[in-house]
Amino acid sequence: MSNTTPQTLKGFRDFLPAEKRLRDRVTTKIKETFELYGFEPLETPTLEYASLLLGKYGDEADKLVYTFEDNGKRKVGLRYDQTVPTARVLAQYQNELPTMFRRYQIQNVFRADKPQKGRFREFTQCDIDIFGSSDPLADAEILACTYDAFKNVGFTKLVLKVNDRKTLIGTLEPFATQQVGVMSIIQSIDKLDKMSSDDVLTELVKKGLEKGKAEDALIAINKAKPSENLQQIMQLAEKLGVPKNVLEFSPALARGLDYYTGMIFEVMMPEFGLGSFGGGGRYDNLIQQLGGPVVPAIGIAFGFDRMVEAAKTLPLYASEKAGVQVMVTVFDASTAENAAEIVAAFRKSSINAELYPAYDKLGKQLKEASKRNVPYVVVIGPEEVEKNTVMLKNMKTGEQRATSIQEAIEIVKE
Repeated sequence: MSNTTPQTLKGFRDFLPAEKRLRDRVTTKIKETFELYGFEPLETPTLEYASLLLGKYGDEADKLVYTFEDNGKRKVGLRYDQTVPTARVLAQYQNELPTMFRRYQIQNVFRADKPQKGRFREFTQCDIDIFGSSDPLADAEILACTYDAFKNVGFTKLVLKVNDRKTLIGTLEPFATQQVGVMSIIQSIDKLDKMSSDDVLTELVKKGLEKGKAEDALIAINKAKPSENLQQIMQLAEKLGVPKNVLEFSPALARGLDYYTGMIFEVMMPEFGLGSFGGGGRYDNLIQQLGGPVVPAIGIAFGFDRMVEAAKTLPLYASEKAGVQVMVTVFDASTAENAAEIVAAFRKSSINAELYPAYDKLGKQLKEASKRNVPYVVVIGPEEVEKNTVMLKNMKTGEQRATSIQEAIEIVKE
């Protein structure tokens, strides 16, 4: 190992301070909204029994679950998503959790997938769900919380594409044949946002659907209207603060049709061109299918990594200062105690302050502060100690001035 070049495992990432700080800022903004809406935090272990994970996602997905035998000869697996562990929690703690349980969960998940651009073997999932209610109010709450969370991060141009699974299936079922089932038709129709109508038509014909039926299916889906249930959800979402122009009925939207039972939706931000920034819907049977109790549910998973990438373009984050607001230099051993007292004063005033932990030359200390974009540096030499002052240097403008410690604190706070 000592002869190899240090590197991360393929499909895994390091986040250096600037990137990690940005991710933390985005997470904080999202959490603020989740808490505002009454969602409660939940964490589940990184490891679960393999028997819990396997057989829940389908044969292909099962191949992507990291499983191994631990030291106790137990077959265990790394968390593949947050839904299956939450189903276990609902079953295991059903007598301790509220009937109407709303949870948020922001944790890393692991998949033995083929790494490629934008796809990793470890990544962050960010979910909110309401368990225990099948009322349109719960669906509207998820839409409203999603809108406000993105808005709180700083995104202003948002589109929530909504549809109803029952509308989708009901509209297209009359065109299904023994050879081309309704799900196969829907898989093609779902590509209308990426392919032209002619290309989708060609695909349906290749599958074996008569051209006339395929054309009629496209006409029907374009004429489809939101169901009464979906209209009610959208109206309630507006009352909860979602602007009418943000909600867009999208009759061709399909998403994970295996388990969705009602409303489905996706978050789009066309200005960034990164595809969907999140998606979800109602899944009233999934918890029971995963081994939990009968619990109606509605939720969404945010595309957290995409949100972070998009946030880099926002002024709020692009101009963000370093975590350290001021670095207190150490002139020499004789001023070390004075420097320690001064850095403590900054910290007592809730200012992120770093004490340079060595007696390097002042130039080297200033260079280090500049390299890390620290806004202010405090210098305390023998003269400043004698006068009970500090020299405060603005690293951006180069301006420096002799001030009292309290005045330096006020300047940095501003």
